[in-house]
Amino acid sequence: MITIAQVKESAAALHSKNLQKPLIGIVLGTGLNDLVNHIENSVIVSYDTIPHFPKATVEFHKGQLIFGTIAGVAVVVMQGRFHYYEGYTMQQITFPVRVMKDLGIEYLLLSNASGGMNPGYKKGDLIIVEDHLNLLPDNPLRGLSNDFGNKFVDMSQPYDEGLQSLLADAVVKQNLPVKKGVYVSVMGPNLETRAEYRWLHNTGADMVGMSTVPEVIVAAQLGIKCAAVSVITDECDPDNLRPVNIAEIIEIAGGADKKLSAVFMDVVQNIG
Repeated sequence: MITIAQVKESAAALHSKNLQKPLIGIVLGTGLNDLVNHIENSVIVSYDTIPHFPKATVEFHKGQLIFGTIAGVAVVVMQGRFHYYEGYTMQQITFPVRVMKDLGIEYLLLSNASGGMNPGYKKGDLIIVEDHLNLLPDNPLRGLSNDFGNKFVDMSQPYDEGLQSLLADAVVKQNLPVKKGVYVSVMGPNLETRAEYRWLHNTGADMVGMSTVPEVIVAAQLGIKCAAVSVITDECDPDNLRPVNIAEIIEIAGGADKKLSAVFMDVVQNIG
């Protein structure tokens, strides 16, 4: 189990670097890295140098915090997140959100690569997450000491409506259609069978992935306003399912990366 002392020690190590207090935290998903090219006055801190931080083990997640500004607004960007399928606990996965809160963030923007089960979604689409289904086998609030505060967190509005509106405005500015949907998070790392895609879609989910929900739960506990965008990297039609090509998924994510980057930059500017 993580402790408050560990969170404070991690945050203190970062505070000691005299970094600018970030207003916004941003988590970049698989294959989504263009935003880091737009961070001004950047300071890069490897996860390996931060006490108690997990290590990113996924090939497409670099494993570093980047501090700096976007359009004059102070941000901290996670280039590389953690997943349950890597063997981490939910508390380890969400540990960075708690550290970023201690550093001062008030907003959290998350991105992920996901499979589109909604037939209206196409590869490369940006989908604003308006709600989620949590099918992960554990919860980041389970077993926490009372030092962390209330564990019975209200989840009636996990994704902030104001931030969703900013995302929609930014998407329109990129001449893209505004699409919203329900994201379901599963354990992984294998992808789903045809029967599983049918079942997940019938439960009300539009896209499926292996992340994001734990961070959103902890953000809700901490009072951080958050929003998320999914990049559709494969079309999960059970009647026309083909073997997954991971290289193609990364290529599609990369193709949508600049669009997502522009959307996030617009939102950051309007928050600030």
